[in-house]
This record gives sequence, C-alpha cells and structure tokens, in this order.
Amino acid sequence: MTQASICTIGDEILIGQIVDTNSSHISQALNGLGIKVTRMLSIADEHDAIVEALEGELSLNDIVIVTGGLGPTKDDITKPALARLSGTDSYKTDERQLEIIHKLLSARGLDVLDINLAQASVPDTCEVIPNRLGTAPVMVFRFNEERFGHPATLYSLPGVPFEALGALEDIMEDIKAHNPLSDISHRTIMTYGIAESALAKKIEDWETSLPEDMHLAYLPNPLTGVRLRLSVYGGDKASHESRMEAELDRLRPVLGDLLYSDHDDSLEHCIGTILKEAGLTVSTAESCTGGTISAMFTSIPGSSEYFLGSVTSYANSVKTGVLGVPEEIIMKHGAVSSECVAAMAEGVRRLTGSDYSVATSGIAGPGGGSEEKPVGLVWIGVSSAKGTQTYKMVFKSDRKRNIERFASSALNLLRVKLVNELK
Repeated sequence: MTQASICTIGDEILIGQIVDTNSSHISQALNGLGIKVTRMLSIADEHDAIVEALEGELSLNDIVIVTGGLGPTKDDITKPALARLSGTDSYKTDERQLEIIHKLLSARGLDVLDINLAQASVPDTCEVIPNRLGTAPVMVFRFNEERFGHPATLYSLPGVPFEALGALEDIMEDIKAHNPLSDISHRTIMTYGIAESALAKKIEDWETSLPEDMHLAYLPNPLTGVRLRLSVYGGDKASHESRMEAELDRLRPVLGDLLYSDHDDSLEHCIGTILKEAGLTVSTAESCTGGTISAMFTSIPGSSEYFLGSVTSYANSVKTGVLGVPEEIIMKHGAVSSECVAAMAEGVRRLTGSDYSVATSGIAGPGGGSEEKPVGLVWIGVSSAKGTQTYKMVFKSDRKRNIERFASSALNLLRVKLVNELK
C-alpha cells in the first residue's frame, strides 16, 4: 500500500501562533485515494532541520507532502533546503507561474517587486504545478530508488490554507498518475452519552471478535460524542464495505439509544433530519448555554424548516417575564433547578408554538458554584405535548468546555425523546 507523510514547516506552528488546518485536509484527500498517511510532522524554520527531517520522511514513505516556508521573505527557507535535498544549487524560472504573479498583483493594484518575481524561480531539479491562487508554485521532486531504497516523491505547497487547498486537486491527479493505488475502506457510526472508556468496555466482546484485517478507532469529541470508525486497507472496496456493514449490524443492538447516526454526523444535523422527516418543529430556552444550542441548529442549511426560535433567558427577569417561569420557582428552587428548566422548556414551547423544546440552566464557571450546586452543574429540560422531562448533569471542565457539553448533552436528550416518541 502506498504510504505518505505530511509535514508542516514554520516556527509559527510550533509556538502555537497559528493552527495547522492544512494537514487534516491533505490527509482526507490522500485517504480518498487509498493512500495511508503514516505521520504528520512539524519542522522548525531551520535549514538543516528541514533537510534532515525530510530525508527521514522520504526514506520511510512513498509520498511526502510539505506545506509552508515558501513566502517571498528571507525567513522562508524551504526552497533552498529543498534544493540541497535534491542535490542542486541551480534555479530556473517557471514562466507559467511568472505570468500568474503578474496577473495576481496587477488585479490587486500592487507593484510587482523583485521578491515577488523570485517566487517563480525554483530549483532546476523540480517539476512545477502552477499555483493559480498565489505567487509560490507547487514544486514536485521525484527521487529514484537509489536515493531512498524506493521511488519517492515530495510535493512542496505554500502554507496559506486557501492556496494549499486550492492546489490539492492538481496534486491528487499527479499522485494518481505516478503511483499504484489501492482502496482504503472506512465505515463510521456516531455515539453520544457515554465516555470513551465506558464505551470500550461495553463493546469489548464485539471488538474482540472483529476480523483481523478490520481495525477499530475511537474518536471522541465533546460536541459530537465518540465516533467509531472501522477500516480495512487494500483489497476489494465493495466486499470490505459489505463485511463492515455486517459487523455494524451486530453492534447496533448493543449500543441502543447511544447510537445516533450511521455515518459521520453531528447531533444538530441528525435532529434536524428527524424533525424535517416528521414535519415537526423545535425551539430553545437557554440560560447557561447563552444561545449555543440555537447557533448549532442554525448552522445547518435549511434549519428554518423546523427551528422556530430561541429565548436566551440569562437573567431571572427574562425567565419570569418572557418565558413565564413562576417567580416562586426561582425563589424556592433557584434558577438552576429541575423545576426552573421544566418551566422554561414549557414556556418557550408555548411562546413559539413549537412541537418540541429544550431548555438549559446551569453554572458554567469558573465562579458561581456552591457545595450544593457546584461549577459544572446543568439542568436540562426537554418538552413536548407528551410531557416534560428534566435531567441533572455535572461536568468538570473549564467554562468553554462546560458550555459545549451542556449544549451537546441537551441536544442528545432531545434526540432520545424524539426517537422514543416517534417510534
């Protein structure tokens, strides 16, 4: 199976000044071709470090894709490092990239400077894939078997995500033209409401019985739950997909309500699909989540078909004055209580006329907690014409993560209520 490594070059990544998003997109594209990504590596802006690291990656992989370090300024040293790696100190000008540079700068009303023109100058050992979106071209270095013990190709891309991703299609076409490819088969399902360790224990017998060539990965995320991904490398894709589906058929009864999607999905999208298919609507009343749940709903195109609106009732006066929560509930039980979220959920459902509603009230932190009601406590209410249920949960994270978990947990409880009531 063809193997690849993805490398980023730049101190700005190593010191956390910017987040590397390129590697994930490149990895997905390679995976789609049936290429196994073995490593992701970040390298400092040091000439010798770049050469040494890339030599190591090329010795272990058939393909190495590098992003970054190709700007016009003196601190961008990837190009001379690649020249040395490929055994040259001579350069050539790529006329196609030179023409693009003139057009881009002219369109922006900028002067064409010498440092811009130098972007079209590349080591004479490389092939060029023109970069239509920027000034630095994609450089392709092909190494024969004598150099690393096997044929290897290095692709050097600009680090700007817009440009790097814009060049991916051309790079993938080049990879397909020069490499024997085999399929990678994946099958993904989504779970929510159980920790990764507890999930692993729950499905231990099923996982142990999987065929040897079938690999299971646990991919937890506080917003979407634990994603389970089955993978088989090489062979016949259709056959593997059929086999994986058979294994998942055995798993579904074990997971029950914990399973919310048969493919890579989000809770908000899953709920939206259920609501649309049933012709139902939903609304939200949010205190501690501050509109997070409604933002998750409205991030989905077409959500206006089922999402009617939200009341962000952060202050008690809004809970009582807008949602109609009785003042005696606040006085007797407090805003963070089962009684309050039940009244909030019923109030927003009545106010908007929605079929379903979900409400949250809690203590996100870092302050505001007590022994009775600690930081991380949330009460969630879900309501429909068939009744209102409330749930108490406690999370122990920072404010941002607590709010994310409050919101996702509320969505999941709404999902479970929907599924059970629509059976």
